[in-house]
Amino acid sequence: MGSIAISGAGIGGLSAAIALRTLGHDVVVYEQAPKFARVGADINLTPNAVRALDGLGVGDALRETAARPTHRISRTYDTGEETSRLPMGDTAERDYGAPQLTMHRADVMTALETSLPEECVRLGARVTGISQENDGVVLALADGGEARADVVIGADGIHSVVRTALFGPETPTFTGVVAYRTVVPVEELAGVANLDAFTKWWGPDINTQIVTFPLNRGRDLFIFATIPQEGWYEESWTRPGDVAELRDLYSGFHPEARRLLDACSDVLKSALYVRDPLPSWTVGRATLLGDACHPMMPFMAQGAGQAIEDAVVLARAIDAHADHPAAFAAYEAARRERTARIQISSRDNAWLKESGTGGWVYGYDAWTVPVA
Repeated sequence: MGSIAISGAGIGGLSAAIALRTLGHDVVVYEQAPKFARVGADINLTPNAVRALDGLGVGDALRETAARPTHRISRTYDTGEETSRLPMGDTAERDYGAPQLTMHRADVMTALETSLPEECVRLGARVTGISQENDGVVLALADGGEARADVVIGADGIHSVVRTALFGPETPTFTGVVAYRTVVPVEELAGVANLDAFTKWWGPDINTQIVTFPLNRGRDLFIFATIPQEGWYEESWTRPGDVAELRDLYSGFHPEARRLLDACSDVLKSALYVRDPLPSWTVGRATLLGDACHPMMPFMAQGAGQAIEDAVVLARAIDAHADHPAAFAAYEAARRERTARIQISSRDNAWLKESGTGGWVYGYDAWTVPVA
């Protein structure tokens, strides 16, 4: 197919670059950051994502720092009653071909970054727009320069420049829900049960919850909480919040859940927005993956996982077809229905509340789904 440009060196973009290079394709990633840095906090990689990453050759590196949650547990916010308990760990590896791994997002990025040669990633190269020609795509860069490729993949996230170039500006809808997140050392949580599991405390409405899971081989606990709250519209994931406010908002939760919040020393706060599924991800020689085309609410922990799946399936589709129209069509045919279903299910936030196996999400294999 010739040269391939990827806009964005996040998890999806780097995964696509590794998959494409492994299959013998010429690819360059353009990233606005001047250098890779240890940023972000948690990431929950469910078995479908881990299996895809295993195929990229980075699974062993991830396992060196990750925790392996023993179960996925649902509990009622006020009584503490368990409403579902899904075995993970070794059971997930047996049933789905890979375990669930939870870790610092930077550890995933490091594993991906070190799998690519330096010349494959151009740092400090922010894409500001694209223009398509009969024989290729021109990427406009913030420094006034240009780059050319036969096709371009927009992996540039929720505020995607490539998506805007293809479909125009979007108007996301504020959900009226905010999210808080923080990390607490496990040693400060003596007496709290299930610290080695993924636990979701379901609140009095679908938008109120507290989710916890282990990080750093179980030495830390990640806490993620959401609740309806008007008046806060900042979508950034790096904006500080108020710990006292956090505790007050969940004062009606079970004492064990409140104990988690009592241990928090700081917290970050973000407003949550929703986008509707796009009817198409492709225009001409450009297509999208991950948050650039199907950003999701965090309630199913599938944002990164779906970007990784996209990356693998797109690379396989490009490898299977001689021209980009056929490759992009096969990619969308393989991915749109699944991502739309997860996007809507994440918004509804009822998955595995009472029972279920998780199989339709966790059992997916991006390496074998048909792309011919």
